[in-house]
Amino acid sequence: MPNPLYDRLFAPLAGKPSPFLTQPDGVSISGVEFLAMVHRAAGALRGQGVRAGDRVAVQIAKTPEALAVYGATAAVGAVFLPLNAAYTAAEVDYFVGDAQPALLLVDPARADALAPIAAAHGATLSTLGADGRGGFRDLCDAQPEVFAVENCDEDDLAALLYTSGTTGRSKGAMLTHANLLSNAEALAREWRYAADDVLLHALPIFHTHGLFVATNVTLLSGASMLFLPGFDLDAILRLLPQATVLMGVPTFYTRLLDAPQFDRALCGGMRLFVSGSAPLLAETHVAFEARTGHRILERYGMTETNMNTSNPYAGDRRAGTVGLPLPGVEVIVADPDTGTPLPAGETGVVEVRGPNVFKGYWRMQEKTQEEFRDNGFFITGDLGCFSDDGYLTLVGRQKDLIITGGFNVYPKEVELLLDEQPGVLESAVIGVPHPDFGEAVVAVLVAQPDARLDLAAIDAVLREQLARYKQPKALEIVAELPRNTMGKVQKNLLRQKFDEIFKADAPKNP
Repeated sequence: MPNPLYDRLFAPLAGKPSPFLTQPDGVSISGVEFLAMVHRAAGALRGQGVRAGDRVAVQIAKTPEALAVYGATAAVGAVFLPLNAAYTAAEVDYFVGDAQPALLLVDPARADALAPIAAAHGATLSTLGADGRGGFRDLCDAQPEVFAVENCDEDDLAALLYTSGTTGRSKGAMLTHANLLSNAEALAREWRYAADDVLLHALPIFHTHGLFVATNVTLLSGASMLFLPGFDLDAILRLLPQATVLMGVPTFYTRLLDAPQFDRALCGGMRLFVSGSAPLLAETHVAFEARTGHRILERYGMTETNMNTSNPYAGDRRAGTVGLPLPGVEVIVADPDTGTPLPAGETGVVEVRGPNVFKGYWRMQEKTQEEFRDNGFFITGDLGCFSDDGYLTLVGRQKDLIITGGFNVYPKEVELLLDEQPGVLESAVIGVPHPDFGEAVVAVLVAQPDARLDLAAIDAVLREQLARYKQPKALEIVAELPRNTMGKVQKNLLRQKFDEIFKADAPKNP
């Protein structure tokens, strides 16, 4: 029976007795062995009551077993919902309450904290640890290595990824089998991916970049991966000679440039370096080429659309741009009010139409309608302009979404918590340039009359209540927030005021 995502990505592993995943300790898992893991995990999912169309929410460490759960969810015909491992219990509660998953799979260390949340929302709780063990693994071990894969259509949901906006709570982007496959196919062709490629995979797999770009392209191409649990500079440097491709966020590349041993010789076998999920500073691009002889290939995408544009594999990879629209993907720069395409050189809102664009927001029909034009173009909220020869440059965002280290931060969420703190009259959270993370979260505070703000105490509360990437890297106090005549806070002025506070951290020249 057809199952588009499973058939194209996972079924071909049956003919791959060679290594598919190699772990940092050198232990390899062949394609055949990994497919057996997928089948056993699918049996475990079905045994826990997961059926086609159900959501499977996971907040677990990056392991081969975790990746197998992704494949297993596709095999069952369910909807994969990966959650950032840094989310607090309060954050998980919102996602589980909204998505109503049949299963919540968590690290054993968090089971006690998250069990009440699963119970409150009618989800079965199971566990899978960083060591590959847990209640779910026990269930997998009891399953056969062959699974009857569920029939699915291209338009069926394959994944539900939550993305931060600038108004309201996080929204669940509904991605279909066709969305994910069309994008993997386009990227594999454009980046000349082949079965002999070896991806050094150090990205998280709860995020579009690490899961739907890095992993899907590798699977579709029959390639293999050096599978790291996260970014480890020493491990990257040690394994780089065994790889042909590295995909990363700008942080990866600034940290590599800080390593004296990172040079042309170490990169001698590399074919491609890809950067995305956050803006890559032009100086990092230039410094990287001078050090290694490689030009980083920067691309542009988002949770709702996967990848939209890419600098060319063979051609001019221009620093400061995100390249050209991918084949089959229409990208325009439009007037924000009318949607009328603007000529090259003029700045407007970036809009996208194509098979990569998501189906809509989960249980938010009105919000979905607001974000799409009548002609089917999705309004990204990013501001950009095209060059005369079609290269897209992003110049900012209509809204105040912050992207730090590849992760989205919704300023209002942080502001609401700040405003509750003793002595705080009001706050504004902004993103400012950071050479390592692309953008850094900065909180600007105004004290109540005669109050003295305890920044250490405020920082402690933020660390307890927010995932690490959402925590401000600086807390700044001002007498008042700048406002326009309508009383709206002018965050652009705050960004101008604080845009160089991390300049001292700029990447070193080679």
